[in-house]
Parts: sequence; C-alpha cells; structure tokens
Amino acid sequence: MPDNAEPSSPRIGDVSEGELLRAILTRTPAAQHALLGPGDDAAVIAAPSGSVVATTDTLVHGPDFRLAWSSGYDLGWKSAAVNLADVAAMGARPTALLVALAIPREMPVSFVEQLADGLRDACAALAPGCAVVGGDLTVSDVLTIAVTALGDLEGRAPVRRSGARVGDVVAVAGELGAAAAGLAVLFGRFRRDGEPVPVDPSALGEGESALLGAQLRPAPPIGLGPLAAVAGATAMMDVSDGLALDAGRLAGASGVTLALRRDALGTDPGRALAGGEDHALLATFPPDILPSGFRVIGLVVPTIADAPVTVDGEPVGALGWDPYRDWDSVTG
Repeated sequence: MPDNAEPSSPRIGDVSEGELLRAILTRTPAAQHALLGPGDDAAVIAAPSGSVVATTDTLVHGPDFRLAWSSGYDLGWKSAAVNLADVAAMGARPTALLVALAIPREMPVSFVEQLADGLRDACAALAPGCAVVGGDLTVSDVLTIAVTALGDLEGRAPVRRSGARVGDVVAVAGELGAAAAGLAVLFGRFRRDGEPVPVDPSALGEGESALLGAQLRPAPPIGLGPLAAVAGATAMMDVSDGLALDAGRLAGASGVTLALRRDALGTDPGRALAGGEDHALLATFPPDILPSGFRVIGLVVPTIADAPVTVDGEPVGALGWDPYRDWDSVTG
C-alpha cells in the first residue's frame, strides 16, 4: 500500500469494476473534441483536419516509477504529460487520452482517484480541452499505466524527425537536465539499503523541491509544439531519453549532424545531455525563424561520420536512458 494512500479507503479488490470506473470518471471532465465520451464500447473524437496523431506510452512500477516516491496524483500527471509531449512534438494539438490501468487488488481506491485527479489537472494545465475519453481496467500484481494520446494537426502537415536541413538552427523549448537532477536527489538521498523510502520535505535543500517536481510532475511546453509547426519548424521531437540520445535520433532520421554549443546547455551540460524525462521540445528551424519560447543551442551541419551529435566540435555518444540497460531491478 502506498504511504500516501488514505487508510480508510476501500481496496481495489473490494469494489467492482463499475464502481472503480465511476470513481475515475466523476473526476475527469469531458474532452472538448469528444463527440461521444465514456459509456459505450468506444469514444468518438472529432478530427477536423481529417487526420489524427496518435501515440502511446506505458509507465510500469519499477523501471518507470517507485511508489515510495510518487503519489497517485504524481503518476496521473506524469502519465498525461509524457504523452501530451509526444503529440505536441508532431506539431499537433492534443485532443483526448485513453487510459488503461492494471492495478493490484490491494491498491486503495483513493490512490486511483488521486491518479484521475492528476490526469485531469495535467490536461487542464498543459493542454486545455484535452481530457480522458475512455480506456480499460484490469487487475495485475504490478501497477501499470498505459496512456494513448490523440491529437489534431489542424490542417498542417506533421513535423517529423526527418526534415532537418543543413543551415537550420537547433533549438529547444523547456528544461534540460532538471528531471535528471531530481532523480539524482531521490536516488542519492531517499534510499535505505538500496530500497526507496518516502521523501521527507524537511530534508530538501534550496531548489530541490523544484527539481523533484521536474521529475515527478513534468510540465513540458505543449502549446509550443503547434506554434513551432506554424512558424516553420523543419523537424521536431520530444526529449524524453536525454538530449544526446534523442538529438542523435533526429540527426539520423534527417541524415545530418547536430552541432551543439556547450555554453547553450545551461549550468550543467553533462546532465542536460545525458538526463532524460524533461520532455522538452527539440526542433530545427530555418536560420531566420525562431518562435517565442525556443532558444538556439546549435546548428545543423553536413553529416560527420560516426558523429550524429557534437558539442563544441567533439562527438558525443548516445548518452541517455535505456530501460533495458539502466533499470536496477528495484521496485519500491
């Protein structure tokens, strides 16, 4: 049982699927673009532009979060934010979320209600008009949250990873490295014998609360995705696994090298390059275009063999998060 759950709340195993579903849906408003919301076998979502952007992401207890550190609200917020960022990275406006939950029987209903609140509030803050329109519930020994996000391109072509051109500027919107710094605080300060323990707010130093917020409740600049598309972004993607790794993916798709400047990567360039989960938007623009909210961090140059990304001219490896390689097998 999560430490932040309400002791008096019934357990998932004590209620029916219908009761749990009602507990969730009473906390999530209708989506602005839903022609038909929850209640039937499927929702119906308007697609004014005639095409739909779709993405999905799964958060699993263990490799993706630790219940000792994340509340139900945190998980609802984060599971929405990471998917909204993928939609925005295509230049689309998020319209709806489908949420599938696999929940242990002993999990309290109040925890799931908190999760629904986090989903609702993340949509309201990051992508107004977007909301949960349906999903699925099942039981599992491992808490798993799978979210599918839909978006509308509003008549525009999608902004793909493959469009960067030599001479474009490389720019980002959002934070780089803050989420990784927050994770370092958690791993460095809130473990005992290798196992995670709840965060003690009184033990946090100056600025550390904000770093934990960047990790547990990321706030990617969702609205800047469509803005970048309108402005003329040639390529774009969500930085979820680390700037070096994701920039390499964009460079590879476009057949170019991204030449980054160390002095543009903030006070901790190493963490900006290797740290994931900020969900900043990485984009390339023609040299005479830079929409508000983006800052230049480099230049697109012709392909350099075995160096899709350089920093001050030096090749950078594929630094970043790989769950198959990096998970320590601890749950907590």
